Amino acid sequence: MHKGIILVFLIGSLAWTYQAIQPPAPKICGSPDGPPVTATRITLRDGRHLAYKEHGIPKEMAKHKIIFVHGFSSCRHDEVIVTRLSPEVVEELGIYSASFDRPGYGESDPDPRRTLKSLALDIEELADQLGLGPKFYIIGYSMGGHAVWSCLKYIPHRLAGATLLAPVINYWWPGFPGNLSTEAYHQQLPQDQWALRVAHYFPFLVYWWNTQKLFPASGVVSRRPEIFSHQDVQILPKIAKRQNHKGLVTQQGVFESLHRDMRIGFGKWEFNPLELQTPFPNNEGSVHLWMGDEDRFVPVILQRYIAERLPWIEYHELAGAGHLFPYADGMSETIIRAFLVGQKQ
Repeated sequence: MHKGIILVFLIGSLAWTYQAIQPPAPKICGSPDGPPVTATRITLRDGRHLAYKEHGIPKEMAKHKIIFVHGFSSCRHDEVIVTRLSPEVVEELGIYSASFDRPGYGESDPDPRRTLKSLALDIEELADQLGLGPKFYIIGYSMGGHAVWSCLKYIPHRLAGATLLAPVINYWWPGFPGNLSTEAYHQQLPQDQWALRVAHYFPFLVYWWNTQKLFPASGVVSRRPEIFSHQDVQILPKIAKRQNHKGLVTQQGVFESLHRDMRIGFGKWEFNPLELQTPFPNNEGSVHLWMGDEDRFVPVILQRYIAERLPWIEYHELAGAGHLFPYADGMSETIIRAFLVGQKQ
């Protein structure tokens, strides 16, 4: 009798646990119970839809055609470079930009099989369907940086240039000195250290960990004030005035947007960025990495190491800057001129 009761209890506990760690199905845009489709979208090779937004001058007249990749908890409306340039600079440099919702964000369909490579192929297909030509520029901000690393790995022949803005780093990339990655890892809030451990070692628990109430979940997800630098705190009110679309970001569900980002960004990568070769051996393009030395989201010491290991990257470190430096006054023009003006036409 007692063994039977224990067995029933164990089976019930396992069933409850299984249900607790399973994320709900996403509410796909355009489905009967999902949000409406309001964005311009393309249909990808596997039938998924990718939502995008165009900025700058018409692409038919542009000298420089850019694809911008947004960061964590953002969407296509968060293009922070071309949209912050004056019309005169956009016209002078001949800039066109397309920003898009990464899979699961905004109005882009989730991709349950999303990998680093599949995202690079999504970007290539977006460029082709928009008619951007054989080569285009790419800019990735924060978590959007992993898309840039993927493009440098899988479609370098399609790139005219690449820029990484405060790119999120995977602490488990092979090649980082153990003491350095450990030091950087422990600069994060304790709750973020645990969230990253779960994402790396137990990815199937990411949804549960970030929705349960027993332990503090990710400080980045909950936007704890400690993660913002002094400059970030000054910039936040300016961003708040521009961002009236935050409800769109995770409208299809937090798992296929935020949580899958964490699983891919901090999981086991398919390649090691520290072993990449320059995509521009004849100096026909350039790769830039911008970083604030007071960034509390991404430790600057690992970016410095990347710049040392990959000398073909042009490294720009900004004194006193935090993670939100691209929103600082005049910063977008500084970034775009460093990126484009020195390039061969």
